[in-house]
Amino acid sequence: MSNSIKARQERIARIRQVMQSHGIDALIIPSADPHMSEYLPEYWQGRAWVSGFTGSVGTLVLTHDTAGLWTDSRYWVQAPIQLDGTGIELQKMEQNHPTFGQFLADYLPDGAVVAIDGAVLSVAEFDRLNEIFCAKNIRLMTKLDVLAEVWQDRCGLPCEPIYPHPSAFVDVSALDKLSQVRQKMQTLGADFHLISSLDDIAWLTNLRGMDVSFNPVFLSHLLICADGATLFVDGDKLDAQAKAALQEAGIQVADYDSVVSTLATVSGSLLIDPAKVAINTIASVPKSVHIQRAMSPSTVLKAVKTDRELGHVREAMRQDGAALCEFFSDFERRIHAGETLNEVDIDTLLNDARSRQPHHVCASFDTIAGFRGNGAIVHYRAEADTCATLQGDGLLLIDSGAQYYNGTTDITRMASVGVVCDDAKKDVTYVLKAHIALARAVYPMGIPSAQLDVLARNELWQQGLDYGHGTGHGVGYFLNVHEGPQVISRNAPTLPERTMQYGMITSNEPGLYREGKWGIRLENLVATVPAHHTEFGEFARFEDLTLCPFDTRLILPNLLTKEEKDWLNSYHKKVHDELIDRVDGDAKAWLIERTQAI
Repeated sequence: MSNSIKARQERIARIRQVMQSHGIDALIIPSADPHMSEYLPEYWQGRAWVSGFTGSVGTLVLTHDTAGLWTDSRYWVQAPIQLDGTGIELQKMEQNHPTFGQFLADYLPDGAVVAIDGAVLSVAEFDRLNEIFCAKNIRLMTKLDVLAEVWQDRCGLPCEPIYPHPSAFVDVSALDKLSQVRQKMQTLGADFHLISSLDDIAWLTNLRGMDVSFNPVFLSHLLICADGATLFVDGDKLDAQAKAALQEAGIQVADYDSVVSTLATVSGSLLIDPAKVAINTIASVPKSVHIQRAMSPSTVLKAVKTDRELGHVREAMRQDGAALCEFFSDFERRIHAGETLNEVDIDTLLNDARSRQPHHVCASFDTIAGFRGNGAIVHYRAEADTCATLQGDGLLLIDSGAQYYNGTTDITRMASVGVVCDDAKKDVTYVLKAHIALARAVYPMGIPSAQLDVLARNELWQQGLDYGHGTGHGVGYFLNVHEGPQVISRNAPTLPERTMQYGMITSNEPGLYREGKWGIRLENLVATVPAHHTEFGEFARFEDLTLCPFDTRLILPNLLTKEEKDWLNSYHKKVHDELIDRVDGDAKAWLIERTQAI
């Protein structure tokens, strides 16, 4: 499939013809599927097909004479490069800048028609857009999929097999998980609960698949009531063990597409998560049914890992750490020997090292290997025909992770090629100080996760520095590498469900990016565990789960306080002790050298 500038221009022209034939004044193409997933099956990657922009967040808006792509600061460097020549202008999602809804409300005349495929529009976003549009009587058309009329070579839906999460790594049965959700439903007075978010369904059923790249999930909806549940899925994808597991949990199976007709038969009260259910999915629900809107109980339950699950994750981190020792020792040997590597080679070498570990399944996301200025593109993805060769002097940012049956990993480290200047080392050191500040935090149990963001960011603010992305995200248990509800970000809304709880796994990843020069990010995964209990309440702390040294050759020790040095030395001792018996040869020598105290 061609993705040339000419091809994209022709697609936009054909879309505008279809818009005109249906009396549509504007078309919104979001980054979404019917499950509001972060990573999408190719069938729903319409925004990328039209625009060429491949970021995970972005909304394309076409009118008859304008085209704009709204995305956040992670993609402000990447987007203009990928949009160049298409006529699509980058619109920065930031404070004091109009959202795409506000832009359309201001730009379009009274009574205009705006189309968006309601199959990929969340209930929450549908409400927001209608609220913005109502003042000008702008009508939102959700029953038409415009792309279906122009995307002739659109692929079909994925059909990967569905299988049980191996029982050795499952601590709570699907039956017990459903019971927990039903207790929450009873408290809320809900007769039915529809779940469309794929990671929630995979967690509840203890099943896994691979319909979405890097995330072991499968296309489905789940409808739960007091005495049963129905999984709407392509039944041909279920293996015999998966079918038996569903039967044991009391879950019936129905066709994936039959969810809409089934919802026409519900009564009483229906609980949905408005941010995770599409407006067209619930279009047939009778008007007599009371629709309750709240975060799915399973989202909060899933985020809190059991003690046994945390034990499995710790073992997965040891496996991942051993693989990283092998990778970094091999990488440094190749660089010192003068071997020519490029950014894509980093992904290959990492996957090779991890694939030799027990319980390995696949990568947990596309490896980000950005050399020099490419590292400043926060979600950079190296392509074979355009990637940088690792030659000369510079910093290399490596953000990678893996899916194991016993856990999901996500880590970012900095590596050097040639000689790294002191200005870059100073930036690395300031980011490390920010990382340590959050890693050493003790905080009240139940604190809103967003409030922790300032602990890391303050270290950079004092130097007049900052970064545009959040400081931390939740991580699943052999599930999505980005998981809610907790998110450590100053921009995250404060919700009752977004509080820190024992057993949550969260990333700690402050960064610093200088466009055209280098990007820096240092990331560990951490678990929320008890710190102490006093007359003032319960206090929590972070336990570092990730096991991989920070390259102290890139750090200026004179900028670190004694407490920061003590933390770094203690962390490196832990890494050494946990991994020393799992590596040998060059990898063992590398581990010993990189964990020396400063």
